[in-house]
Amino acid sequence: MILCLDVGNSHIYGGLFEGDQLRLTFRRTSSGRSSSDELGLFFRSVLRENGFDPDAITNVALCSVVPELVYSIAGSMQKYFGVRPFILKAGVKTGLKILYRNPVEVGSDRIANAIAGTGMFPDENLLIIDLGTATTVDAISAERDYLGGAIIPGLRLSMQALDQGTARLSSVEIIRPDKCLGRTTAASIQSGLYFGHLGALSTICAHLTAEMFDGKKPRVIATGGFASLFAEAGLYDNQAPDLVLRGLLMALVMNLPASH
Repeated sequence: MILCLDVGNSHIYGGLFEGDQLRLTFRRTSSGRSSSDELGLFFRSVLRENGFDPDAITNVALCSVVPELVYSIAGSMQKYFGVRPFILKAGVKTGLKILYRNPVEVGSDRIANAIAGTGMFPDENLLIIDLGTATTVDAISAERDYLGGAIIPGLRLSMQALDQGTARLSSVEIIRPDKCLGRTTAASIQSGLYFGHLGALSTICAHLTAEMFDGKKPRVIATGGFASLFAEAGLYDNQAPDLVLRGLLMALVMNLPASH
């Protein structure tokens, strides 16, 4: 079995694959202060509690936007699983041509999404929207060129900015409101968060389509924790909640000879 870990700013998102079948997903709050022992015990426990044998793990694939956690997680994998993890980073095989001016700057989670997206929909132009702590939009050509994209603050970050930066606006539940017009402060914030994000993403997708694909509509894929919020908004063609995990699995397979 293969364990895939997406280490984000807010959560560690994990998935357990048996072959190409995703058997288990789980989340844990990410913290740069977590020790390798703490992490190793957590990973073994979550597998065991869900009926899986931790000693059956043969490979681990990892991507991270939190550099200080990579060392601890790598140590936990070696100590508690006896496996040296494959880390998705610049220089490994991805099957993509990275056209960023400095490819090292591209978040490895964005690359994992692109790998999975091109695997799911080969020979198609793609826009991939990842609605996490930050919201990213990435453009990938039918020729598997990673072209670049856009980054905006995620929904939760936007809400926290209002909460922390104003005297009388507090945190609210992030939901899809029935109407744009809010008649309470909470409803007005919820409306602004949802419709503001929807408007920003619609505009970004329209500009990327015009700039990179000559106005020919690409396939739009949504992933990330808040993707389902926009399921009825006509924003995307496909929702793929586990896109980053599948991209990690594909990257691991491409690099298996070098990961041992």
